[in-house]
Amino acid sequence: MIKLLLIEDDAQLLYMVRSGLEDMIGGYEVLTAVNGKEGLQQWKKQTPDMIVSDIEMPVMNGFEMVSKIRQTDGRTPIIFATGLLSPKDLIHGYQVGANNYIKKPYTPEELNEHIQALLRTQNSERAQDTTLQFTLGSFRFDASKSELHDKNGKTISLSPRETQILQLLCEHRNEIVRREAILERFWPEADYFTSRSLDVFVTQLRNYLAEDEHVSIVTVRGVGLKLMY
Repeated sequence: MIKLLLIEDDAQLLYMVRSGLEDMIGGYEVLTAVNGKEGLQQWKKQTPDMIVSDIEMPVMNGFEMVSKIRQTDGRTPIIFATGLLSPKDLIHGYQVGANNYIKKPYTPEELNEHIQALLRTQNSERAQDTTLQFTLGSFRFDASKSELHDKNGKTISLSPRETQILQLLCEHRNEIVRREAILERFWPEADYFTSRSLDVFVTQLRNYLAEDEHVSIVTVRGVGLKLMY
């Protein structure tokens, strides 16, 4: 069953699409939100398999919401459902991180075909995907197995949270990842203590990587973290 996050401020359309998808063979678990802010909260708490979002919404629009999601999540497929199909809008949507568009009005059956096509493409790409394997200087990091291998063949088993943080930094190698973005992604209800927890995990990762002087996790004071190698 596909866990779908559907974000739409038109109550009638939201109900129709949700009901239609939930009644399909194989089924969907449909999570809903009525604006980008609620959508962002649902994404953090529920980790959906797929996101379908309107663009023009109150509180926070779809462009802004997807831009925030893509700061730390480059994998979840996202479809914009909208009537805004000018070249400028299309380009902007793809720039902020959407995978595809569906034009309003649409039926649940039509949306299902878009979703299935996107998932087939994604599954095909993942079958050939080596992006969960990273080379960090003399280390090899296998995120799929939560393992860090050093040049002597020693294997360090990482915790799930250590794996998540290191993978995120690897995916943004030599780029600053904002501290707030990391906390929001992995600790949705972030407070002082979870902020300190991030420091503990980063310190441990630095200890693992210490034997290679060419690999470092740099703290950019007041901004975030950068993995350099």
